[in-house]
This record gives sequence, C-alpha cells and structure tokens, in this order.
Amino acid sequence: MCFLFIFSGELYIRTMRKKLRKIIFGIDTPAGRRYDIILLYIILLSIAVVMLDSVDSIREKYGTVLTIFEWGVTAFFTFDYIARIYCAENRKKYIFSWFGIIDLLSTIPSYVGLFLRGTKPFSILRSLRLLRVFRILDLSSYMIGSQVLLKGLKESKNKIIVFLFAVLTIVMIIGSIMYVVENDNQQFISIPQSVYWAIVTITTVGYGDISPHTAVGQLIASALMLIGYAIIAVPTGIVTSSMINQKNKTLFDQNECPKCKTLNHLKQSNYCHKCGEELNG
Repeated sequence: MCFLFIFSGELYIRTMRKKLRKIIFGIDTPAGRRYDIILLYIILLSIAVVMLDSVDSIREKYGTVLTIFEWGVTAFFTFDYIARIYCAENRKKYIFSWFGIIDLLSTIPSYVGLFLRGTKPFSILRSLRLLRVFRILDLSSYMIGSQVLLKGLKESKNKIIVFLFAVLTIVMIIGSIMYVVENDNQQFISIPQSVYWAIVTITTVGYGDISPHTAVGQLIASALMLIGYAIIAVPTGIVTSSMINQKNKTLFDQNECPKCKTLNHLKQSNYCHKCGEELNG
C-alpha cells in the first residue's frame, strides 16, 4: 500500500512537471504562447521601470512604487528561472545555454543590489530576453536572415582581422608622426594620446578635444580624415560580399552545362539558362 502511494505520488509529480514544461518551454501550445507573451510584456514593463528609476524627479516622487514593482518582477523572474530548471528535460544543458544564462542574469541584479550599490541599472539585461520573440512569433525568415549574416561574418573574419591590423598600424604611425610634428602642442603630450587622436579622426568621430595647431599637422589631419571616409566602406564591402556568396550558395549550385560549360544554375533548374541544354543534375 505504501509502495502504491509513493508510485502514485511520483507519477503525479512527473505528470505535473510535463504539463509545466509544456507551458514554460512549449511555444507551439496555446498555453505556452500565452505564457511567453505575458513574459514579454513583463520584461518590457520592467525595462521601463529601470529607465524611469534613473530619472531623479520620477524616483523622488514614485520611488517606493517603482521599488515594489521591481521586486515583484524580480520575484516573478526568480520563480520562472527555478521552474525552468525544475521542468527542463536536460537541466545542465538549460543552465549553461544562452537563454539559461540570460534568465539568470535578469534575476541577479536586484539581489546583488542588496549588498552592492549601483547594480540596479544592470537589470536592463532583461531586454536580452526579448530575443525570445523570434521563437514565439515563429519569425523563421528573420532567423534565416540572421544565419546568412552570421555565416557572412564568419567567412569574412580573416579579412576583417587583416583590415583592423592595417588600420591599427596606420593610426600608430600617424599618431607617432603627430607627436613629433605637434611637439609644442600641449594636447599631444604622448604617443598614446596622439594615437587616440588618430583613431578619433580616422573614424570620423571628431570629438574636438585634441586638434593640431601647426600647418603640417593640419595637413596630416586633413589627409587622415579623407582616408577615414574611404576606410569606412571597406568592412561593409567585405561583409556584403561574403553575404552575397552565402546567398548564392543557397540559391545556386555548381552544376555544369554539358554543352556550353556554364556554371551557377538555380538549384531547381532543369535546363541551362544560357543555351537551353538539359542539365545532368
């Protein structure tokens, strides 16, 4: 009798855990979608509260209300995180997954704030949980687009690294030259300071906190500004070219026409787009 009671209890717990998993993780179920949409609204409200709390006039007038709401949201996220660990099929995999880490980071700041001041603004990390909207709304086209972008960035990684090293070399050389040329200028007090100026100038940011005074220095600065405009387009072109290649790989194959030897036909094509010959593939 005792064994039957224990078995029934375990079966009930297992069933409840399965139902809870469908609600928390099941984006394909009505209850799961409702839960995730409610979660998104709470995230948006909590982000708004963090932003309003940073305004002195609002904090002085509604500070108590904002604090109560913040702790209410923190309690909800704490329950959500514990429930996700409890009902996850693979708890370790969830804890160390991307969303698992984000779920934890969205809960920690309020508790850390009890011991360390100034950590409350880190609650804005909850905004990362809004990435769940891609799963909830089933925006598959956006996911495919993000995959093409990531593959393009990965493919162009080596080119971008070489480009960054080239730019770093340029700003170090120009910074060193400006340190010598503007030797009497109190703003160019060291080579690192001059390199900082070169970085600000070549990226066309132009804070204006450091500026050359000599004619030679101004000539070098003008040339560096023009180089900066040309450099801006380089990484964009590298990534765009890689993305186009990724798209072509998705749309086209290397099936060669047996007659005219033309390549790059659409994958669904049965005939050559140049001579009309039937394709072998």
